Amino acid sequence: MTEPLSPPDSPEHPWFDPPFRVDEPEAHTLPFVFNAPHSGAVYPRAFVEASRLDALTLRRSEDAHVDRLFAPVVDLGAPLMSANFPRAYLDVNREPYELDPRMFDGRLPAFANTRSMRVAGGLGTVPRVVADGQEIYRGRLPVEDAVTRIETLYKPYHRTLRGLIQRTARDFGHAILIDCHSMPSSSLGRDESARADFILGDRFGTACAPELIGAFEDHLRARGFRTLRNKPYAGGFITEHYGEPNLGRHALQVEINRALYMNETSLALGPGFSELVWHLRTVVAAVAAEVEDWAPRRMAAE
Repeated sequence: MTEPLSPPDSPEHPWFDPPFRVDEPEAHTLPFVFNAPHSGAVYPRAFVEASRLDALTLRRSEDAHVDRLFAPVVDLGAPLMSANFPRAYLDVNREPYELDPRMFDGRLPAFANTRSMRVAGGLGTVPRVVADGQEIYRGRLPVEDAVTRIETLYKPYHRTLRGLIQRTARDFGHAILIDCHSMPSSSLGRDESARADFILGDRFGTACAPELIGAFEDHLRARGFRTLRNKPYAGGFITEHYGEPNLGRHALQVEINRALYMNETSLALGPGFSELVWHLRTVVAAVAAEVEDWAPRRMAAE
């Protein structure tokens, strides 16, 4: 049995205890790592009080319940990592210092990326807005606040995720990261032909083997789900950064339409939640069985 990776204590953020968690299987028998970076739902009082938004509105950026949707993968034999801190507080699916200087009092580090499209949209590492575009904060933040969040939450999160992937690659000869997210049904527009239950993102073919995204697509469609690839979600920093298929390290982002399993206004679980959990477990098991066939051949060829 592999040795589990435990999240570190975070004395700078005592309200996150721990800041993230890794649910380990009794035996790591699948070459997969599952990650739910946006399902965190711990909102510190000081954060809410510093915001111009109420607690429910702050949760608009949250991938509510996604960690619960994928919880059965642990029984299948794969670890599941998930954040406890919310995306509105810190987004680990960004570069480490992707920051908007207009948000802060003080000078950002010279190496900060202040000009990305995500920063321009208010969705940097420390977000300025929630997902529907509403401003989070009443005023500017001390720049030290952003640095502390990144150094004590973001960096330990990625060290642990990287360790899980490295351990998996060492034990199996390859590793598959599934980055688990949800999307508002409104993000897909009104055109019925463009609506989807799942959007699979592989950075337009660069982050994972085509067999992997194809297998997920086939098994989801076989169960009646509508799928799209890469548009409007091709995968963020995590998919791009950890997907190195030429090295046997594959990353795939999975976006799930929230209307399938929850009330998008109250965030309460809907009647479809349990059935969707079952479908996801079945799909993961089926894809894992296929990986056992193509992955060794692909590794041998490379």
